Amino acid sequence: MKNDLLNLRDIFAYFLVAAAGVLIQLIIGTLAQDWFGITYVQSLTAGYLVAFVAGFFLTKIFAFNTKSKREMIKFALVAALSFCITVYGSDALFQLSLKLVGQYKFQIPFSVKLVDINQLFSLLTCTGISFISNYTLHKKFTFQDTGFYDRLKSLLSK
Repeated sequence: MKNDLLNLRDIFAYFLVAAAGVLIQLIIGTLAQDWFGITYVQSLTAGYLVAFVAGFFLTKIFAFNTKSKREMIKFALVAALSFCITVYGSDALFQLSLKLVGQYKFQIPFSVKLVDINQLFSLLTCTGISFISNYTLHKKFTFQDTGFYDRLKSLLSK
């Protein structure tokens, strides 16, 4: 039986799609936090929701190109786990970093923009964890016919 989980072409395609999602999330989250004065968790949530929509279509088209009608439900289940890792994991790591090392900010040269290093580190760390989880679950669950729905239907019809 061939193990296609570590298919380099799929990993590279998924990485590019995920990088686009991270970029979308960073831009939306940063702008929302700066412009609307919302909290870190709220900005993560706003960025994640926009990246979620873009990510579904990009993942379907470029990373795991299949035609199942159940993909959106499966994608949403994986996204719910990813949301918890990204948003709540980032916030927990951010709070821990404040207690352990204190607040670190960096001003972008020739700009008034301050980058919160604690927030950025927390987000990137949890995004990396989420990437591994998402890739594995999308590859083996979301964009693959697992037979789950057929087994559930037969179980319910008994």
